[in-house]
Amino acid sequence: MKRRNFLTLLGGGGALLMLRPTAARAQQKVWRIGIVVGGIRTPAYDGFLQGLRERGYVSGRDYVADWRFADGRYNRIPGFAEEFVKLKADVIFVGTAAAVEPVRQVTKSIPIVMGYSTDPVGAGFAASMARPGGNVTGLASSAGDASPKQLELLAAVVPRLARLGLLQNPDNSNYAPLLKGTQAAAQQVGLTVVPVDASDPPQIEEAFATFARERVQAVRVLADALYFRYPQQLAELALKHRLPTIFAQREHVAAGGLMSYGESLFEFYRRAAFFVDRIFKGAKPGELPIEQPTRLQLVVNRKTADALGLKIPREVYALADEVIE
Repeated sequence: MKRRNFLTLLGGGGALLMLRPTAARAQQKVWRIGIVVGGIRTPAYDGFLQGLRERGYVSGRDYVADWRFADGRYNRIPGFAEEFVKLKADVIFVGTAAAVEPVRQVTKSIPIVMGYSTDPVGAGFAASMARPGGNVTGLASSAGDASPKQLELLAAVVPRLARLGLLQNPDNSNYAPLLKGTQAAAQQVGLTVVPVDASDPPQIEEAFATFARERVQAVRVLADALYFRYPQQLAELALKHRLPTIFAQREHVAAGGLMSYGESLFEFYRRAAFFVDRIFKGAKPGELPIEQPTRLQLVVNRKTADALGLKIPREVYALADEVIE
């Protein structure tokens, strides 16, 4: 073979070799992720996207995310799940504990990754934490009921605390056990609980007016996707009625609430990407143990405390993971 012809063929072969990785990438599967948000898009969901990036997934190249927002109206969630079935989603990521069962009722075949849940075994989502079985896996709260610690923190900053307001959304499937937990914890320390339901902004406003009439001295706001939509309203109403508040997540304190004690949704969602990655690589959700992160965070808003005329004890500040000035 002449040298010129040989080099021509070699050059062509080299070109083919150079094209192969690109061709292989063009043929690789683009995964479809259905994302169910119980409320609105919050910065916590950036944790999930960051977790995917950390595992090498690029949006648009490796996966497509279909977002659905319930805006606190949980009756919309079954419809979202039905859409994901029609779209042939490869996995459904559920960011709200109250949304797990509605999605599970629609599909028993598409893997469901819980970004956050409470007592998945007791709720019937999993046979056990080690081997959940079925099509559900992900993360669960390890805090159990945070009521005792939250009430302890309120009692430390509110002088002679005797009457506690409890704001709750009756549309949340966790409504009953959270109410029961608060009442049990309050009974242990001699507190009277005044529960008030609110599932939209006018009801939230009326709830705080009720708390004022009932002469409660502080308010515990139960974690709910709806309340993530209105953190500013909650903070302003609490200040208006001179009521110290405690929440489960930091976002409410950043908006002006007094304190939060609970888990970081950002970190929960970031870790949830691990389960999605394992499923994409062939793992069955029922064989992936459900994880329970153990870190709880205390966040205090010093500016809000000053506005309410509260003197936060030094030991509370010492326990705080973050103090917002």
